[in-house]
Amino acid sequence: MRPWTLRRAATRTLGNPKGIPFGFVRRPAWSTTTPGASPISKHVLTAVDLQQETADVLSQLIRFNTVNPPGAEREAAQWLQAYLSDAGLDCELAGAAPERPNLVAVLHGEADGPVLGYLGHTDTVLADPATWSRDPWCGDQDAGYVWGRGALDMKSQVAAEAVAAARLARSGWRPPRGELRVFAVVDEETGGSQGAQWLTQNRPDLARCDYLLNEGAGTVMPYGDRRLYGVCCAEKGTFRFKVSTHGRAGHASVPALADNALLKLVPVLERLSAADLPFDLTDETRGLLRGLGEDPADPAGALESILATEPRIAPLVAANLHVTLAPTMISASHKINVVPSTAELKVDCRAPAGMDGDAVSERIAATLDGEVEIEWLEQVAGNRSPVASPLMDAICGWVGEVDPGAEAVPTVLPAFTDSRWWRHAFPECVAYGFFPQRHQSLYETWPLIHGADERIDVRDLGFAAEFFAHLPKVLLT
Repeated sequence: MRPWTLRRAATRTLGNPKGIPFGFVRRPAWSTTTPGASPISKHVLTAVDLQQETADVLSQLIRFNTVNPPGAEREAAQWLQAYLSDAGLDCELAGAAPERPNLVAVLHGEADGPVLGYLGHTDTVLADPATWSRDPWCGDQDAGYVWGRGALDMKSQVAAEAVAAARLARSGWRPPRGELRVFAVVDEETGGSQGAQWLTQNRPDLARCDYLLNEGAGTVMPYGDRRLYGVCCAEKGTFRFKVSTHGRAGHASVPALADNALLKLVPVLERLSAADLPFDLTDETRGLLRGLGEDPADPAGALESILATEPRIAPLVAANLHVTLAPTMISASHKINVVPSTAELKVDCRAPAGMDGDAVSERIAATLDGEVEIEWLEQVAGNRSPVASPLMDAICGWVGEVDPGAEAVPTVLPAFTDSRWWRHAFPECVAYGFFPQRHQSLYETWPLIHGADERIDVRDLGFAAEFFAHLPKVLLT
């Protein structure tokens, strides 16, 4: 597909006295159906103003149905383009397809220096209205929450990052060194081929940055009597494979005359269920265990202690300490009265950052005893950013200021995000997952992500926006 780029639309005044770009309607950022929503001040906002503006922007973004597939994120991108352009940022839309543009908005500095990037994706997963208590695309502000698909994953972070950048620009602040870039990309939920991957590979001039913040961590984790904010420094790799068995087909009414390939998968499933994979710790998981007050030299003992202290977090920690093997799909005969001659089992395998296919193959072979046929479906090694960095120092300093006694700790995501594309394209880029939430804990938000009645506490929108407005003044001075 031929790459497509659209710069900010030229304006015309004939019949359009305000010079609004043709092709979309520019609305004020507070344009929602929420009663009592107030216009945005052109001056520096109070914390309350910032919270309400972020809630209003999030409500508007939720009302764009961007379920992927097909995504169709163009209207959301254009709305954000108008909002950020009006605040004073330079905006460009660029993408592989006209209906799926990525937005890059830049707040230029006064001198050369580091580039700080704020990343978010505007597509979402499907929502089944029958399982929700309200319209998944309502964007309602009710009972102290903003409701709708994407409220947590991750239009909330898109909104907070955009509002923070707009606030800085409207106030007249410009980075003394470097620049701030806001990335609102498409297609994350299906791998990012038209979003982060496309942007980093085809427009590195727009995508390159020294520091990047994205989704992946930041929601407060109560742990015993401590309050911990995770900073995602690494993501596990994805190594999906297929196990095949073979037999002899026959009529199901006389099974003894056939050789049922499906039954040959039973021992495979049993071995996967009973798998006791060895620990494969990395710098990031060692840092996580230390942050939890445990000894990385004794991961088994650490897991026992974590389970006793906070059982809700133990499965998340355990998944990051070794290779995981999850059988998810099985197929055999296409007719109920035919004994299958072949059967296939698909397994979702995740491996610690840095492990390659050979190392993962050793773990799989040891688990399955090498008795079956294995075919790779996908091999994507996980990647990481260093735990120690000026960005980590800035996050830790802010957490200590706004939530005295709380701590920031390195974490690992057992899945993957668009951060991997930035780390791959720009090895020098320090990319973390961090969207701070203080009022909804990790244990409350995790079940809502991709689930029914997804919602976010409005106070956390203000909390996050304050952080994103604060950080450039630390890193870009």
